[in-house]
Amino acid sequence: MRLNRFLAAAGFGSRRSCEQLISGGHVVINGHKTTNLATHVAEGDDVRVDGRPTRVAPPLTILCNKPRGYVVTRSDERGRRTVYDLLPDGHASLFHVGRLDKESEGLLLMTNDGVLAQELTHPGHGIEKEYEVELDKSFDPSHAEKLLKGIHIEGGKGRFERLRAITPTKLSVVLRQGIKRQIRLMFYDLGYEVERLRRIRIGKLQDHRMPPGTWRPLTVKELGLLRQAPEKTTSRKPRAGSKRR
Repeated sequence: MRLNRFLAAAGFGSRRSCEQLISGGHVVINGHKTTNLATHVAEGDDVRVDGRPTRVAPPLTILCNKPRGYVVTRSDERGRRTVYDLLPDGHASLFHVGRLDKESEGLLLMTNDGVLAQELTHPGHGIEKEYEVELDKSFDPSHAEKLLKGIHIEGGKGRFERLRAITPTKLSVVLRQGIKRQIRLMFYDLGYEVERLRRIRIGKLQDHRMPPGTWRPLTVKELGLLRQAPEKTTSRKPRAGSKRR
């Protein structure tokens, strides 16, 4: 296995950040420092990063239903509850794939598979994420086109892939982007406050039976679904006026 991939699988982040560890002279294999990015790791090799023995843990990817009021970080300087408080001992090595802000809730992936995490977060992958959004007032369908074409917000130009009304104040929003607080900021730009934001789908993964605060490992089939190339969007016409039957 190539060294950067080995380090990513061991939980050292993206392949690019692992390449920086290698180039910076932080990696020693069988007692010899290596800065060669083309280095491969064989079974039985002693790999150390800054003197710490490193091994690839058995791959584990879980789906967590994050409740409102939890932050997505390993530790919080303000003492707030984190998603890691929901997990049993021994799972602190998992890192989160993407984020949900403190007041948001819903599905969150966590994994020790650095390669998978990189695939899912790379802009080129474009994995869909679907949210149920509750607003403080009825949505004006004339705003749909602007949300689909894009609005300049802090962090870049945000746009929705699809938008559908469920009730006058409750909408389904589909994203492929990952701009911080994107949905809240885009609606705020048009005069709305988001009262509830819940992620209900990641790619083809859904689980409406998971109670808030619970988690479970992904099945082999679900991991396969995650790694599938995302489907191309064939139509982005506004659908905000339609309602679920």
